[in-house]
Amino acid sequence: MSEKIWHLKRCHLFEKLSPDELAKIESKARVRKFARKGLVYLPADEADAVLLLASGRVKLCSFTPDGKQAILAFIEPGELFGELAIIDTADREEFAEAVEPSLVILIARDEIERLMETHPSVTLGITRLLGLRRRRIERRLKSLLFRSNRDRLVHLLLELAEQYGATTAEGVRIQIKLSHQDLAGLIGSTRESVTVALGELQAAGHVKLARRQILLKGLDSLAQSVQTEPPRLPAAQGQVIGR
Repeated sequence: MSEKIWHLKRCHLFEKLSPDELAKIESKARVRKFARKGLVYLPADEADAVLLLASGRVKLCSFTPDGKQAILAFIEPGELFGELAIIDTADREEFAEAVEPSLVILIARDEIERLMETHPSVTLGITRLLGLRRRRIERRLKSLLFRSNRDRLVHLLLELAEQYGATTAEGVRIQIKLSHQDLAGLIGSTRESVTVALGELQAAGHVKLARRQILLKGLDSLAQSVQTEPPRLPAAQGQVIGR
């Protein structure tokens, strides 16, 4: 099995495809490597392909009218991004940047459209992906409009726990390194405001901070403080680490 097909099979959208179908996608797909902080695409670039992250990590961002960077999402290996190219032939509106050295597979829009016409599982998967991304954006927009800076940060930490949390002897560790500026970009705030809010949460015993890593302590009480349900941790939460 070629490396490119191996990466394609890691994407849940393609896991039900036959070897012949995977080989057909492989023959038309392009592979690109990006160094840390390398730009995968820019606003106004032609949206002519859907991208699959094979390895590394990518963040999707846009700029606010006052020039601040807003982080829309982090993309992990096995995930598709740039999926709006399927339904909109206009240029891209956000930009994508490699957070760490990354390998990206570009799949032409017409190839994805062909798969959607012939494989209902691909169509359903992409529909779910669009719905999930839309819900996350709507939830973040609601947070920006109606919540305080502290509450926005708490909701974000709970969301990150749901995506990247790992149970340890001390609490739930968020297994993605984020700077205060990254957190600010995710909640539409400033680095200074995030630093103050994190300090308050740490003083209250809700979080523990160390070298761009965040440990959440008392997940239930933290969720209750913003009147929401505790997050569902990733499937591997049963293994306690950090002893």
